[in-house]
Formats: sequence, structure tokens, C-alpha cells
Amino acid sequence: MAWVVLIIAGVLETVWAVALESSKGFSRLVPSLVFVVALVLSMGGLAYAMRSIPLGTGYAVWVGIGAVGTALYGMAAMGDAVTTARIACLVLIVGGAVGLKVLH
Repeated sequence: MAWVVLIIAGVLETVWAVALESSKGFSRLVPSLVFVVALVLSMGGLAYAMRSIPLGTGYAVWVGIGAVGTALYGMAAMGDAVTTARIACLVLIVGGAVGLKVLH
């Protein structure tokens, strides 16, 4: 169960990162509220998962999911450049997170 919660928390990290950008420095109410709710749920999920997942593994997987999700969102919806090098770097992040899970 901790791994499921950790994955959801990582996805919520992507949500709060996107909402933070959309809030335009907290000048827009709805994205600012989405940011706060997603941040609290994401951190809460991380805290719950770390009850049974080691600190380094849990944090690295959480950050990896959030970083990859945010980068993919930027490429898909925000016009960020999609290059072979960027995709390769994201694959390396995913590989590292999977490796930490397997070695757990």
C-alpha cells in the first residue's frame, strides 16, 4: 500500500508544480488553491509512505515521478522542447527510480 500512496503522491507533485506555474505568483485564486491542496496531499502521502519505505528510496522515487511528470507535461502542453537528449534524461530518471524500487 505504501508504494501506491507514494506513486499517487508523486503524481500530485506534478499537479502542484503545474498549479504553481499557473498561479502566476499566487495572483490567480483557483490555481493557487489547487497548489495548496495538491502540495498538502503530496507531502502527506510521502510522509505516510516513508513509514515503511526507506527515506532515500521514497524521496528519490517521489521526486523522480514529480520531475518526469512535470517535464512531460511541459513538453505535451506548454511547448517545451522535445529532444532526444531530454527524453534520454527522463528515461535515466525513471530507470533510477525503478532501480531503487527493485533494490528495496
